[in-house]
Formats: sequence, structure tokens, C-alpha cells
Amino acid sequence: MNGPNRRPLERRRLLGLLGAGLLAGGAGCLGGDEGGADEEDDERTVDPTLEHPGDEPVAFTDEQNCPICNMTPADYPNWHGQVAHEDGTGAAFDTPGCLFAYLVITTSDSPVAGAWTADFETGDLVDATEAHFVLITDETAVDDPMKINPRTFANRDDAVAFLEEYDAEDLTEEDIVGFDEIDRETAEIYRGNRM
Repeated sequence: MNGPNRRPLERRRLLGLLGAGLLAGGAGCLGGDEGGADEEDDERTVDPTLEHPGDEPVAFTDEQNCPICNMTPADYPNWHGQVAHEDGTGAAFDTPGCLFAYLVITTSDSPVAGAWTADFETGDLVDATEAHFVLITDETAVDDPMKINPRTFANRDDAVAFLEEYDAEDLTEEDIVGFDEIDRETAEIYRGNRM
């Protein structure tokens, strides 16, 4: 069958190859440059979302949304927190994991004037800048909002006592960090998919 029936098949094959080549070439042109691309160019940033006086926590309201996950902090009184910047802006969070992420990816260059988050044992807001955070990492062992969160304690002795009772994973006192030790690596434990 070398006659007219074979010719359309060759033409289709040629058109298919040309189409595939154009798609591949177009994708390469649209994909950006590989040489100087910095991974940080793709990182997410968030802005402060509320006015905040900075001297004490503001009331949580149903109108506030977490800038990391868009959930309503007022719905999570045993987990929520907030940050205030020196320029009068701030943000409210449903969980300490979201607070960690915000500290790393905020667009605000204004220093933190104050931060508060719920104590894991009492649910009371405590000064996050003085708090002790237990870095749990086994998300299968907990049922937290947003999957997993650090455990916040106002008192270091309470954080250590938690470690001694928590048997889901082998944690040590090195897994207790302060506010000033929160960095990208730590925040990614909790919200890496949102950063």
C-alpha cells in the first residue's frame, strides 16, 4: 500500500513532530532562564494584615484571617497567636506553626514589637518572645489544626515536662527553641508547603 493511502499517514506524522517541536520550543521560551534563576525568586511572601499598637495583644475577631493559611484565628483559641511590628502593623494566626512561617516570609522590614501565642497547657496568650517552643515533628502522632504545630510553653520547666511525657518521638531539650531561634528551616517543619 504505497499509494495515496500512505501519504496522509506520513503527513500526519510530520505534522505531529512539528507540533511537538513547537510545543517544546515554546515551553523552553516561556520557562524562563535556567542560568541565573535563584530559587528564592519563587518563594512566597505575605504582608501584615492588621493595624496593631504593639504594646499588648489585640482582640481576635471573626474578620481576621491568617495570612499563611487564610483560616480565622478566633476559631482556634487554644492555638492562635499574633505579631505586632514597630510600624503599627501586624498579623493574627490560627496556630503557632503559621506564626513561625510569617516570621520568615513577611514582607515587613519593621522589627517585631511584640508577639503572643497560646500556651499549650492553658490556652492563655503568652509573650511569644519569651516562650519556649517544643519542635514536635511527627504529624501522625497529633491532631492539630493545619496538621502539626510546635508546642508553646511560657515556662521552660513545663516544656521539659512535656518532653518527658511525649512518647510519639524521641525529643530532647535541644528540641526546645526560643523566639529568636525561629528560622526558615524550623518554619518549614510546620508550613513548608505554604512558604
